[in-house]
Amino acid sequence: MILETAGLVRHFGGIKALDGVDIGVRCGELVGVIGPNGSGKTTLFNVITGIYRPDGGSVRMEGASIGGLPPHRITRLGIARTFQNIRLFRELSVADNVRIAHHQHVRYGPADAVCRTGSFHREERRMREEVEGFLSLFSLQDRRGELAKNLSYGDQRKLEIARALACCPKVLLLDEPAAGMNPSEVAKLMEFILQIRERFRLTVLLIEHQMRLVMGICERLVVLDFGRVIAEGVPSAIRKHPRVVEAYLGRNVPSGNRIHG
Repeated sequence: MILETAGLVRHFGGIKALDGVDIGVRCGELVGVIGPNGSGKTTLFNVITGIYRPDGGSVRMEGASIGGLPPHRITRLGIARTFQNIRLFRELSVADNVRIAHHQHVRYGPADAVCRTGSFHREERRMREEVEGFLSLFSLQDRRGELAKNLSYGDQRKLEIARALACCPKVLLLDEPAAGMNPSEVAKLMEFILQIRERFRLTVLLIEHQMRLVMGICERLVVLDFGRVIAEGVPSAIRKHPRVVEAYLGRNVPSGNRIHG
């Protein structure tokens, strides 16, 4: 397991957003996290990435405990994410959004930056080339100088994923990447997620309401409801699992109903 949680708990007042969540993700897997609204999916991501501290249980990355660490330390350990609501540096350029994320990987110190040493110039050149590579991957290279806020919604989504990849993660968490996309865009996104997983040798954990996407590309699904894992397995089994059907469609649904992708 590259990433796992055990008995993970997170309270908000009297509400248990996470109530003993156990999940494990193997290196290289593409796993989907699904469930009705309010089931705890984004809270799970927020605890894994250090935005919220867990109230109980543990989060481990490659066997090391990371629960309660600040987000920047978790990012350096190899976990990057996107957000359900796009969070970009809106007043900075497209290139600078990616450059900031990649800056933690430069190999020069404060003295090199002040004195503008050869090491500084080499690293800056290398970083510019790598940032350009990330932009080209998303066909954003011709918009490198534009402010992030001026991009279309779809391009902002692309930029957010590019920024996450620039952190050089081992595990990529995608929170509803297909939100607001039409069927054609969703199909392209499915292909793209598979491509970047292969190219960067990533482990991917994905939250998504678009059943077509999760059923089409995820190798395994984890289903949350009221902060608990109610089912786990391959998509073909999950779509007809009684507890999953009940969570999405309510009680007393006819037998034979299933979640359609």
